[in-house]
Order: sequence, then C-alpha cells, then structure tokens
Amino acid sequence: MKLKRILPLLLSAAVLTAAVIGSAAVQNKKEVIVATSDEATPSEAVAEEEMRGVWISYMELSMENEEDKSEAAFKDKFERIASRCKSLGFNTLVVQVRPFCDALYKSDYFPYSHILTGIQGKNPHYDPLEIICEVCRAKKLKLHAWVNPYRVRSSQTPAEISGRTPSRGLTIETESGAILDPSNEKARKLIVNGVREIVQNYDVDGVQYDDYFYPEDFEDEDEEQYEEYKSRQQGDIMSIEAWRTLQVNLLISETYIAVHECKKDVVFGISPQGNLSNNAKLNADVESWCCVKGFVDYICPQLYFSLDNPALSFESALQQWKSLDFAEGVKLYAGLAGYKAGSDADEGTWKEADDILSREYSICQGETDGIILFDYDSLEADDSKKEINNLSRSFG
Repeated sequence: MKLKRILPLLLSAAVLTAAVIGSAAVQNKKEVIVATSDEATPSEAVAEEEMRGVWISYMELSMENEEDKSEAAFKDKFERIASRCKSLGFNTLVVQVRPFCDALYKSDYFPYSHILTGIQGKNPHYDPLEIICEVCRAKKLKLHAWVNPYRVRSSQTPAEISGRTPSRGLTIETESGAILDPSNEKARKLIVNGVREIVQNYDVDGVQYDDYFYPEDFEDEDEEQYEEYKSRQQGDIMSIEAWRTLQVNLLISETYIAVHECKKDVVFGISPQGNLSNNAKLNADVESWCCVKGFVDYICPQLYFSLDNPALSFESALQQWKSLDFAEGVKLYAGLAGYKAGSDADEGTWKEADDILSREYSICQGETDGIILFDYDSLEADDSKKEINNLSRSFG
C-alpha cells in the first residue's frame, strides 16, 4: 500500500485532524481521523527483544468461584500464571485489566470488576494490578495492560451492573449486550482517561485494545446520533459507515496521544481480527492504523488459523498483513491460536500434527516482530500439551 498524501485539517477544541489517504491498493478515498499533539511521539524505548507474549484473560484471573478471595490468594494465582509462562520461554504477559467498563485496579473512573469478589463494584481491599506489576517485575516479564474499550456487558455478563458504573447515559444496547456509544464524546473521554490513569499509576510496558469495536449485530441503534451529526454538518456528509469508522479512529488516535504524553517509553497496540477484510464489519480501520503514524506502536492480528485451514491458512492471512505499507516504527506481531491446538477446529486440521504452533512461530521469525499466544489456558490444557512444548522448545 503506497500512501499518496495526508491532508491535515485541524478543528478547534476537539483537536481533530481529518486525513484523506489515497493508495494503490485502495482505489476509493478513505477518511481517517488522527488527533495530533506536538508532545506525542512514537516510543523510542520499544524493547529490541522479540515479543513472545501470552494473553491472560479476565476468566483466567477470576476469583468468583474461589473460596478464598483474599489478596494472598490472588497473588498466589498470578504467581503461578507468571511462573508457568516464564518457564516456557515467554517474556511478556498481556493481562486483561478492564473487561466490562470495570477495573482490576483502583480507579477514579470505573468500579472494581465482578471477577474479584463476584459483585461488580465491591472493593476487594487490595489492588490486583499493583500485584500483577510487582510479580512481572520480579520475574523480569514485560506487562501490557489489556483493555476492552467499549464493552459494558456481554449477554448476561456481568450479571449485575454496579451502581457506580460510569456507563449510565453513555451506552447503546444490542442483542449481544451493551457498549459505550463510540460517537459520544463523554464516553470517549472516559475510555481515554481510564487508559491515562493506568499508564500514570502503574508500571506497565504497554496498553492494548482487543478486537471489539462496533459489534457485528449493530444495526440502526445510533440513528439518532447520526442524524444529529448530519444536522450540524456543513458541506459533504459522510455515510453512516464512514462516520462510525471516524468515531473509532478518533478514539485510537486520542489513546495513542494519551499514552505517550504520560510516558514516552510505554507503547500502545491493538489486536484486531486476523482476516484483514473482516475488520471493516467492526468499523476497524486497520489499514490506517498500520500505515499512518499516530495510531499505534504495534498491531497484533489474531491469526488463529492452522497452516492447512481450507478457508484461510495462517500463511495467507499473515501475507495479507505483510502486504500493507507499515509506517515507520509500527511493529507487527502475530496472534497464535494456542486454544485450538489439538482440537478439531479448522475442519480438523489441528489434529494432523503436534508442531503447528512451532512451525507458525518459525514462519513469523524474520516476517514479524514476535508472537502473542491466546491464551494462558492452553499452557495448562492436556489437548494442547504437545503443541505448547514444541513451541517452547522452538524459542531456543
């Protein structure tokens, strides 16, 4: 993808820049929103060491069903997780610290997560993220704070929303759950401020957004907001899809600025869907995030495919991403499907060998800046044991 031009148009108090980008690969013009700041520069302190990460989800950290929900019990659980990852040769933990508009840390904006006590908003009387940071430092593991930016509720999780949730009046309901309204400026500020407090208050190496943006079942739930935009607009009016994409791009660029204004040695990344074309359904403008400075420091597509997956193979998906003209300094990591190892996923192709992950890792060497494995449970599961051991040995 060859970038032809970027035309910044600064707008007053919102500090927006509209950039129109043409490319050889994309025939139609794309509208991209980038927030700019003189102080916001890409991190110069990104570790030279190859990324070998593991995603640790909120479910793997959950204390809900534990008899002992104490600080000591949480620390013991995370110590075991970190030790296991370290022993297998991983060097980075990507830990989910904000799963449902709530927090696994002491926050000025969000209630405590329900996974700590079983009740969202109930104080566990300790700071989980502080423990996570301490354990990672002691074991010389890097730590990226994994944040779900929009999600408030998924299906019936959490079962009950805290009375001190900041989401009231800022949400959009769909059949799949509830999200913060991406077009609401207050919602955007809430998300960005939440990231800012993580970077300011905790010893993290990075912040990562996952692949949940506009949900696939989103229809006309934001029609009123879009009509309001049209009523205020002078000149050309964007389509609703372009307008939604603009809302997400604005959040991404403002998050990038916030991270680097707080600490220049902390990086910001996103893990979008692995099939490049699928991201448009979520209004995730991944091409711009990769190819234009000011969005991310790294991208980690979820390349959760076997080498022989009939629908889309791992190598084919990787080459889709490699074909993009990455902006200087933007790193590419590959998300690997540890959770599929030994299963009958991808039409049974994961059962044909026990070294698929290690071969995918070998393919990534020289092609990417590292890998992140989904997820920690696959390091403990019997079905994936051979695959994980082969992957670990390939780290050298």
